[in-house]
Amino acid sequence: MNIDLTSPVQLMELFRRFGFRPRKRFGQNFLVDGNVLNKILDGADIHEGDVVLEVGPGAGTLTLALTQRGAKAIAVEVDRDLVAILSDVAPGAEIINADILSLNLPQLLRDHFGESKVKVLGNLPYYITSPIISELLLARSQIERIVLMVQKEVAERLRACPGTKDFGSMSVFVQYYAEVEIIAHVSRNVFLPPPDVSSAIVRLTPRERPPVDVPSDELFFDVVHCAFGQRRKTLLNSLSDCQALGLVKEQVSQVLHAARIEPSRRPETLSLEEFASIARAIG
Repeated sequence: MNIDLTSPVQLMELFRRFGFRPRKRFGQNFLVDGNVLNKILDGADIHEGDVVLEVGPGAGTLTLALTQRGAKAIAVEVDRDLVAILSDVAPGAEIINADILSLNLPQLLRDHFGESKVKVLGNLPYYITSPIISELLLARSQIERIVLMVQKEVAERLRACPGTKDFGSMSVFVQYYAEVEIIAHVSRNVFLPPPDVSSAIVRLTPRERPPVDVPSDELFFDVVHCAFGQRRKTLLNSLSDCQALGLVKEQVSQVLHAARIEPSRRPETLSLEEFASIARAIG
């Protein structure tokens, strides 16, 4: 199909032809900037023969570009009214009309891509960004690279360092399983309609192994979630009050002493290695 979906005029004409209007409840903001589109494609290093899962393809701007570069694309779109548009715009792609969070992601990847490592791309609405990233990283053994458009504040949380206000349990989770980079910051003015916030393109590269040594992922994240569950409290109090660990205050004091961590510290000041030290002291 000979259409430039980064042109607001041509995109609106496409919408009129299909009788479509963007829906706020799906967080629909459509990219209309070729430079930003290329930053996503280049950030994922898309080449002919790549296999790509696209989350939230919208009107197909990225989907069409993927097929033009010779990639095998499967796009998961929740809005059934967009499926007809996607099929018209990018007939070379396979479209799945479903909520990505309702699917068994590892099974989906195996069924469609076999043993091939997949690249994942997407423009994610704010309200489902964290659960989608979590599901993708839990399926990381099948994924080579993840490049996502997210709200700027979310990108900053994913990349945040200990001791900053943005550092939290999501920062730890993502950095435990992947290397995190912000490729570019994106103005709200490159979307139709413009969202209320600025965005950023992030690249997550799944790690072959975690950067810290822990007895188990489960115990490590129990410690992290307990600590950040009451982040205004000291570690001594937040870890003592947490049912997942089942430790009384005296036991927590002994654990923190063994890990060489001051009981009065707050969770956002700890590095991944220090959280791992606590897990090792417990386990």
